Amino acid sequence: MSKLHVFNHPLISHKLTNIRKVTTATKDFRETVNEIAGLMAYEITRDLKLQDVTIETPVATTTQKELAQEVFIIPILRAGLGMVDGINRLIPTAKIGHIGIYRDEETLEPKEYFSKLPQGLETAMNLVVDPMLATGGSAIAAITMLKARGAQTIKLVCLVGAPEGVEAVHAAHPDVDVYLASLDEKLNDKGYIVPGLGDAGDRLFGTK
Repeated sequence: MSKLHVFNHPLISHKLTNIRKVTTATKDFRETVNEIAGLMAYEITRDLKLQDVTIETPVATTTQKELAQEVFIIPILRAGLGMVDGINRLIPTAKIGHIGIYRDEETLEPKEYFSKLPQGLETAMNLVVDPMLATGGSAIAAITMLKARGAQTIKLVCLVGAPEGVEAVHAAHPDVDVYLASLDEKLNDKGYIVPGLGDAGDRLFGTK
């Protein structure tokens, strides 16, 4: 069964408060989102697979550990792009895929309009990233697309989430763990997370 992981760390809490403020400028918002994503990635990747390697230090021959599993960072366009650099700085060997999803105006169902993914989804740790987990529709669609392409290990990484979105992801994908910097109160009647961050995409890219 999937689990919900909500981070309780002073640095994450402090930085999250900064980006919640309506007065936070685009530059500071973008930088802080990446900082939080990097801090979260440290714990999210705790169960990465390792292998033994024999190396030479300046003093002796020794057997040590190195990564035996690739990490793929897969942002949901466009807001998910704001979390990529923070994780990539911690894991510079990570490969980056992209998934674009829009909501069909007639059916209200999420539709894929773009995808470009690395080879090796089957064995990699796939981190699906998006700052907001509101209704869960986009996250569920992205995870479904990855599974259809063979992905086995998928983790959903968001900054803030609503209980409604968490429940929807758990129901649709009970094998996918969800990681949040904060579990917020609810969705309002417009589908925004309360207290939330506002529109993360607009705030990241200065489009509003």
